[in-house]
Amino acid sequence: YPLSKAMRSVAMTAAKKEGILERLRNREERMRAKREKVLVTALGENPGFKETVEKHGLLDMMKRVEPKVLQVNIGLLCNQSCTHCHVESSPARVLENMDEKVINRVLTLLEATPSIDTVDITGGAPEMNPHFRELVRGAKDRGVGTIIDRCNLTVLSLDGQEDTHRFLADEGVKVVASLPCYSHDNVDAQRGDGVFDKSIEGLLKLNGVGYGVEGSGLVLDLVYNPGGAFLPPPQQSLEAVYKEKLKEVFGITFNSLYTITNLPVKRFADDLAKAGRLADYMSLLVTSFNPSTVHSLMCRDTVSIKWDGDIHDCDFNQQLQLPLGRHAQDTSPLHRVSIWDITSFNELTGREIGMGPHCYGCTAGAGSSCGGALE
Repeated sequence: YPLSKAMRSVAMTAAKKEGILERLRNREERMRAKREKVLVTALGENPGFKETVEKHGLLDMMKRVEPKVLQVNIGLLCNQSCTHCHVESSPARVLENMDEKVINRVLTLLEATPSIDTVDITGGAPEMNPHFRELVRGAKDRGVGTIIDRCNLTVLSLDGQEDTHRFLADEGVKVVASLPCYSHDNVDAQRGDGVFDKSIEGLLKLNGVGYGVEGSGLVLDLVYNPGGAFLPPPQQSLEAVYKEKLKEVFGITFNSLYTITNLPVKRFADDLAKAGRLADYMSLLVTSFNPSTVHSLMCRDTVSIKWDGDIHDCDFNQQLQLPLGRHAQDTSPLHRVSIWDITSFNELTGREIGMGPHCYGCTAGAGSSCGGALE
């Protein structure tokens, strides 16, 4: 399978690569500590998330249950650099990508955990990882019921990706595609010039092989996230508008729309802090806390795997460098848990879930998860 131009340009010894990765890890840790302080300061006099959950008598809910979803962040390489990206993906992230050794270990653990019925592959642009198809086929061979590709749509226009939409259809992969609005200007403002047109092109390719077409069995869901520091509108009503506009203007059909709250993590949080709006956004999330969403939080039954094999409670904790079960502001030495430390993902059941101020984003209003609103 052809590599991206960015990946082909990286030619170095293993030792040199590891040295660069170590410097990147050190930088991430410095940034983690800095950002954590900024977020805690923005929280102000508001209670911490763990305190709020405990106040509502829900702390016992913040423990891991039997895993049902394996979310694999296959790497940070992406053909876009979106302003809201909590992963900070970009075309420059050519080294921080899952290799074959890690993927094989993930598949071994998947086989040892029959309770997992969904493998959710994310990134970056996961399709740009040269082992993406290997992971898809490996999960399918192990009887996983649902395999998800979180697609940014524009990746389908890249050189070397000409047949990706057909591959996804042939393997019966569910596509969850990012489209933060049905209008040209709003999408390009958030994701870059020309992104909307290429996104529409990608959707038409997917429709062309049956995705989102009634009776095809190929599921195409779209993802909306707000273009600023506000909560998403009601999911059901916005879905109806999306379906009307995309069908009317472009002839595009899809199955469902997910509304996802922007969490105060990395790029989005940095931009709010620079604009002096982070404290206001945190107050919005705190005052919008909805206790009825806690039992449905994705961190309870989802295992999140980083590109290097580290295990986290969710993709957001992963990006904040919070190891499994670690809380924000914990000053004890870091203890990372990786795929090499366990023989089955079931071993994680019963562990306390790591929490921080960012968790308010998943419990605000109707709640938020990688599968959209929680109620």
